[in-house]
Amino acid sequence: MSPSADAAAPASTSAPELAPLIAAQLTYLLSHSKLPIRVGQIWSGCRMGTPTHSDRFTLSIPFCLDYVHWDFVYNALYPKVAPDVVFGPDDDGFQPLVDYAEAGNSDKNCLACWDCHDPRGLLILVHELRELYIEYHKKQVTKVDDARVTFELSTVLSKEGIEVCVVPSADRPAEVKFAVPLLDVDFDFAKLVPGCPWRLPQKIHLQVIFPISRSSSYSSVPAAPRLKLISTPELKSLFSVDDVKLPQWSNEMCLAEYLPVLEENLNMLVVDASASIGSRRRFIEALAPTFGKPIEADPIFCRRATVLSISGVFTFLVYFVVPLQFPKQQPVLTLQSSQHCNADGTPIMSPPINDYPWSPRWDQAEMVERIYDFLTDECQNFKKFCSDAIAQQK
Repeated sequence: MSPSADAAAPASTSAPELAPLIAAQLTYLLSHSKLPIRVGQIWSGCRMGTPTHSDRFTLSIPFCLDYVHWDFVYNALYPKVAPDVVFGPDDDGFQPLVDYAEAGNSDKNCLACWDCHDPRGLLILVHELRELYIEYHKKQVTKVDDARVTFELSTVLSKEGIEVCVVPSADRPAEVKFAVPLLDVDFDFAKLVPGCPWRLPQKIHLQVIFPISRSSSYSSVPAAPRLKLISTPELKSLFSVDDVKLPQWSNEMCLAEYLPVLEENLNMLVVDASASIGSRRRFIEALAPTFGKPIEADPIFCRRATVLSISGVFTFLVYFVVPLQFPKQQPVLTLQSSQHCNADGTPIMSPPINDYPWSPRWDQAEMVERIYDFLTDECQNFKKFCSDAIAQQK
């Protein structure tokens, strides 16, 4: 359906800057869009001499848990003119401007009232085209001759935010992919995390891939679809969908039955993940009375902290990495010497340590005290490890 994500990488860094009016629109798009749009190749359409400005670029636009790559073609000699758009090679049937004209809405699209001095122009155009592209692929999927896909479309296609597409393949039968947003569309993860640094909305989707059976009836039990939870990358700092066990898909089940159970489970897991931040914060705060105030700590997700420790004349740092599953899973410790460096001048560090006494039922103060007692002996082993490493370098 679209090139690989690698195709979005700039082909050259030597292209001149975009013409000012064009650059203003691209900058506005990237800073104001709620979609994770990427800029790929930037180049000039000038074929003679050295171009003064670039005037075209590739945008990678999210669609159905993947990216489509569209070329936006301006003309640096006439920057006030709206851009042309070149879609992917597999989307010859997607002709949004023709569709607008046939529907009698040609005067309602943003190109009909293009204002080159309005920096919002490209943003509006991209979002408008993406909505049309979503509807185009929904229509394509309705043409698939598969009884189950037809039934699934009739029951879940009205769900807000859902995207679907046909996934062609040269070496296996074609498939239909559903990208189903989970939890409420307006669910705001950032509200769960005070001071959250996320700029874009965070989402969790269920990817569902149905093989096309080429049958118009349920003559046999259809194979279960391939299911996978996918979240925006930044969300993993709060909640990892990789740790979620999906409910079992039973014979003759449909998405309309499956989704409520999954969403109920996710709601509980997200609440637990939010509560875990408080537990991790209290653990980091409990470090101060025993180890001294941390010299650095993650104040938002409370996943990391570093303390400075001294044993006799030996000074070392202790790095704490607190897992999302805390306190069920214990922090991972790494020691770093302040006095020993390897041949490259890098401070010597211990391997990750997680074999110390631990119980999730202890309160935070006892957790810290047990770690401190463990490190009282372990730091001597680490000191010897550092001295041996220095001796081997000589």
